[in-house]
Amino acid sequence: MNDNLIITRINAPRLHQKIITHLIYGLTQLFKNGQSKYFAYPETMIDEGQTSPVPDVMLIDTSSDLTQVIIEITHTQGVKKDIEKLKTLMQDYGVPEGFVFDYKRSEWHHYRLLEGNFLEDKSSFCHAIGSDLDDLLS
Repeated sequence: MNDNLIITRINAPRLHQKIITHLIYGLTQLFKNGQSKYFAYPETMIDEGQTSPVPDVMLIDTSSDLTQVIIEITHTQGVKKDIEKLKTLMQDYGVPEGFVFDYKRSEWHHYRLLEGNFLEDKSSFCHAIGSDLDDLLS
């Protein structure tokens, strides 16, 4: 009777989810006010046509349905792994901009994919929307 039961383990601390909520709320307000043309989705598959990785937050161009920004929220121990996940997703799906936020250190890692190369800095400024993501967390 329970043949189709799938048990999954979710490790999503409240602070992790709180940060995602703040980002989604702020990014949605920018979209609704016409300040951004990108719609924010929380924890959604990047490729709807098949099972695919799930970034914490994605900004999607509503006219093309393409992902423009992905954001991963993590803690200090997971930064290295999430940076690798972010870079892989950006390359595999042609995502031009991505962020990893270490909430324990309040530290941003920002990546832009230009002509196949990554530009990296510690900024929280999102070029796609012209806003600072850190401002959405307060």
